[in-house]
Amino acid sequence: MNLKKLLSETHRKLWLLKHRGHDYSCPFCGYNADMMLPFGQEFVEDVEKYHIVGGGKRNVRCLKCGSHDRERLVYIYLKHVAKIFQSSRKFEVLHIAPEPRLSQTLLKSNLNYICGDLFTKGYTYPEYVRNMNVLHLPFEDNTFDIILCSHVLEHIPEDRKAMQELFRTLKPGGFALSQVPISYRLEHTIEDFSIQDPHLREITFGQEDHYRLYGKDYIDRLKDSGFEVEMINISTEYAQFGVNPEENLFVCRKRV
Repeated sequence: MNLKKLLSETHRKLWLLKHRGHDYSCPFCGYNADMMLPFGQEFVEDVEKYHIVGGGKRNVRCLKCGSHDRERLVYIYLKHVAKIFQSSRKFEVLHIAPEPRLSQTLLKSNLNYICGDLFTKGYTYPEYVRNMNVLHLPFEDNTFDIILCSHVLEHIPEDRKAMQELFRTLKPGGFALSQVPISYRLEHTIEDFSIQDPHLREITFGQEDHYRLYGKDYIDRLKDSGFEVEMINISTEYAQFGVNPEENLFVCRKRV
């Protein structure tokens, strides 16, 4: 190890030691901290009125491993509510647009785990991530016990088709966690495909690469695709893990 790298690693260890505390605990790396780092993109003033849950800039990144609130919330559900890691059953799991820390943890677990994303030019993907399109999933009907799809649908023009693909490939009795940025102040989703300018998208939907801002009727879209949907909140119960207390989980089940 060269001197520069050694000094950098020493500085990091001292910094982590300095910020040890009891305010937050990361379920991935186990680091207990007195603070978290910023993550996400600042909302422009035009969309602040919608109070979008699951987006915006917030202090939620773990100082040690870099995990953020959304992937920690999904992991907490899988571990403490669904308890899939305590089961002797080897679940078939599909993870769309995998978050780094969550995917690395699931890869090491006793699961038949597949993760994929639609590869974008200019980005580098881990070798375990497969190139796939959520609109045309390369799997047979009723393949997976669990599907994870977090903050994907808002990026897709044909979100209903994507929902139908998730439903098609989910086994009867299985569940999908399908998270999106959402405003509970909106009864109906804001959607306008004529808006192509990135800046106009940002001031309308909250981000330049989003096609819509979901409202309370998001659940109706999921139900129209065949899912039975339960909206639950475990964030307040597991607040010590640095999750957003306002973020609900959309647990989408396929009836047996």
